Amino acid sequence: MEPRLTADLRGLLVFLIFLSTGSSENDTDLSFCGTWRHGGGPLSLNVNLSTGCSGISISADHSSLSVNGLITAQCRRSQVIPLQQLGLDALQETAFCLYWEPLLDQLKLQVGGRNLSLCWPASLQGSCCTHLSHGANTPEAAYGIANGRVKGDTITDKIMTAYMFTGQPIDCKALCDEESQGSTQVNMTMSSDVSNMEHPCARRSEVDMKEDFRGYNVTAPVTKGTTSTTSTTTVHLPLALKRAAKKTNRVVCTFFKNNSLFQEGHTEVRILDDVVGISVENEVIADLSEPIRIEFHHAVIPKLHLRTCVSWDTRKDPLLVNWLKDGCKTRQKGATHTECLCNHLTYFTVLVQLEPRPVRHLLALTAITSLGCAVSVISCVALIVFLCRKSRRSKEQSVPIHLGLAVALGLLNLLFFFTAVLANAGGESVCVWVGAGLHYTLLSSFTWMGVEVFHTFWLVHMVFSPSPKPYVWNLVGFALPAVPVVVLAAVGDVYGLREVVPSDDVSNPYRMCWMKNTHKALLAHYFTNMTVLVVLVVSGIVMLFLVYREIRTRDEWRQNRVAFLSIWGLSCLFGTSWGLTFLDFGPLSDAVLFLSCILNSFQGFLLMLRFYMLDWMRQQAGGSALGSSSTGSTRQHMLQPPEKS
Repeated sequence: MEPRLTADLRGLLVFLIFLSTGSSENDTDLSFCGTWRHGGGPLSLNVNLSTGCSGISISADHSSLSVNGLITAQCRRSQVIPLQQLGLDALQETAFCLYWEPLLDQLKLQVGGRNLSLCWPASLQGSCCTHLSHGANTPEAAYGIANGRVKGDTITDKIMTAYMFTGQPIDCKALCDEESQGSTQVNMTMSSDVSNMEHPCARRSEVDMKEDFRGYNVTAPVTKGTTSTTSTTTVHLPLALKRAAKKTNRVVCTFFKNNSLFQEGHTEVRILDDVVGISVENEVIADLSEPIRIEFHHAVIPKLHLRTCVSWDTRKDPLLVNWLKDGCKTRQKGATHTECLCNHLTYFTVLVQLEPRPVRHLLALTAITSLGCAVSVISCVALIVFLCRKSRRSKEQSVPIHLGLAVALGLLNLLFFFTAVLANAGGESVCVWVGAGLHYTLLSSFTWMGVEVFHTFWLVHMVFSPSPKPYVWNLVGFALPAVPVVVLAAVGDVYGLREVVPSDDVSNPYRMCWMKNTHKALLAHYFTNMTVLVVLVVSGIVMLFLVYREIRTRDEWRQNRVAFLSIWGLSCLFGTSWGLTFLDFGPLSDAVLFLSCILNSFQGFLLMLRFYMLDWMRQQAGGSALGSSSTGSTRQHMLQPPEKS
């Protein structure tokens, strides 16, 4: 009985070590959060990490946040990192959290809304630094760290210059083996916690690519004490990898169980199951002629939840914890099997969208939009020719305004018609320019519609005042919308490739060039597009009401079909059809979406139809006062004052 009792006690001890989260003393890992009180001016992050196990300190002053310590098994870093890109200079305080996972030798810092990886995850080492305990308090100061917390427990709410934690070395492999013997599988559900919470210890497999190497399959080592195959990972190394490796023939595959340190911090997506790191020592392998194939077997993922194979690209910014889709293709093979085909070496995993947000009837809406944009482009070209000819015979002030709207609307529909083709052919680099151009033409179209509203107001209330010169309208309609687009392009990370997921096939998203699906792009969308649209729709509706009130009592308007045609045409000129965008909710959302899609994509055709019909009616009326203008101007067709006898 004594050996059995000893094993039970040892297992209980390890279990308590891993699950102890309520105390700030002697924790296996470390989760320290606080508020950095700093001054204005440039800020920096000072990192000085070495191997050993004496402890770690987190300190701060008016201009720098410092992480120093002898705590890692193999990670070494000494670097001063400017934090200007995080936009913290204008703030007086910044929340941050430092996470240390000794079993992965991984250290991550969250500051200013960004995740920085100070030490990348690694395979299990012989010894690791754990059982961190908080040391003596440091002096208080005006600048430093306030509200220091360890795993949610507040140490002090005062502003301290530094926090010290001491550790002690343990045998990591023994600890992992003991923990894995008692590990249990927890089935995943699509909720806020979708992770498979097994032990976090990394397992490492090495492959020697010898002369007769023709490809090799590496399967994640089976955890001791478990027989479940619900979550397994297999890596197929192709022959192209041996040809690409110049310095060594040894490939290392490291299999990690998912833990919080791999997460990006976004609530809408989360990493599921396993993470695989593939590397060749001291070499950067990219653009393989034959991709590496990684097969993830996992618990059931609902069909509506989008799955994407991603890689941790440390080449662009080694510090940023950033999962990218570049270089990987995704193949869904049922609800429990995802295959990733990637042409480079780094860390790989599967990202799952927690909240299904696919677009219903995307194929039908895309077909309607493409047809509408093509028809509108042709209509706008015909309308431009029509207005240019009429401008030679008429000095009417509204012709340049109608012409500007036709040009902007034609360019918008032309770019939107080709956006999918350019996105698939050119990718991210082309989409940056196309997305910026599409945004500019959209804002320009909205601006010209606003000019139509303002010009109508001018004709109603400023009858005896001359209208501004055409070059003024051109500056407003074409130059003004370029200002926010240039600013956003200079800021960066706003325009690029955008994927729209259909509800019937989430694995085959529609690719287009537009604003990215990022927090920065979302803010830009609301502050530019939505703000301008609200102003345009509200002012357009108000102007339509004023025009209707002006003409509704006139006999010639009540008896003539031009009244309806002009009101309907003004609704296109004033952009009120875009107001349907705000009604896309509730049980009628599908009907509203289709109606909005039809009206807005065919808007160029509807405008051309209005002008041609009004010109035809003028000819039928023999040039009467009712249709005295061939341009269909608001003043002549809608606001003609009643003739006095």
